[in-house]
Amino acid sequence: MDQPPVLDLRDRAFRDALDSACREWGFFFLEGHDVDHALCDAVLQRARQFFSLPTREKRRIERTKTNTWGFYDQELTKNRRDWKEIFDVGPAEDVGPLAGSTPQWPKDPEFRRTMEAFYDAANELGLELLRHIVAPFGRDAESVDADFRDHTSFLRLNYYPTCPNPAHADAADSAPGGELGISRHTDAGALTVLLQDEVAALQVQHRGRWTTLVPRRGAFIINVGDVVQVLSNDAYPAPLHRVLASSNDDRLSAAYFLNPGYAMNYEPLVEPARYRAINWGEFRAARADGDYADVGHEIQISDFRL
Repeated sequence: MDQPPVLDLRDRAFRDALDSACREWGFFFLEGHDVDHALCDAVLQRARQFFSLPTREKRRIERTKTNTWGFYDQELTKNRRDWKEIFDVGPAEDVGPLAGSTPQWPKDPEFRRTMEAFYDAANELGLELLRHIVAPFGRDAESVDADFRDHTSFLRLNYYPTCPNPAHADAADSAPGGELGISRHTDAGALTVLLQDEVAALQVQHRGRWTTLVPRRGAFIINVGDVVQVLSNDAYPAPLHRVLASSNDDRLSAAYFLNPGYAMNYEPLVEPARYRAINWGEFRAARADGDYADVGHEIQISDFRL
């Protein structure tokens, strides 16, 4: 079965393999990282305990229009309702488009300790990878760190319950004929560090076909997002991906979305530029509106193409 490449951070040829993976797939499995496997197991265990709570209990920390952090079960992707529940947590926001957002935590203190530890570990790993990714385009590590020092990254726990009417694995985007865990999309930020359980449901569009990724124990799934596509001037395209629903198995994952600070204006690092400059704060605000409610056209980087 055709699958994204498996990269090892300890490999001397890592950067060459990374360049190939980003050009060809936009996705890769990552081994050889320093994130504790016991911590990863604990994240999925605590996530399952949380999502097993009664709905009324989870809704005590429900996300709202004015506070984007917390539990939610009505998210939209491409204006279509997802078959999933989520828990989002990120930094307390005093300024910017999400000002007023404050982390909300369930009562279990171990849940918070586990998620904060994973948040920090995933952020460190994501920054390390991003430094490698943009190096071929002339961006040095110091400037990457500066853009992401006051970052707006967040951790999302996903729970996909069993579904009575799931779409087929080969379903067309326009008429899936059933429910999808998440409809096709690209990730808006720089890159995503994904931890998932052993249920295969994540799909990436590769060479015009949907490929279902087979989980690898101990490996993260990494994909580049819209920010990297713009910085690389389309050399590293943000891949379309989606998540299948299942009538047999529920599924858990934890996605860390590495996002820059609101003030960052990003544009291609090479000429001739294919995009005009984009302000992350404005883009993030528009994308958040589209996730929370059906507000019409969902903003895309294509709206900034020259």
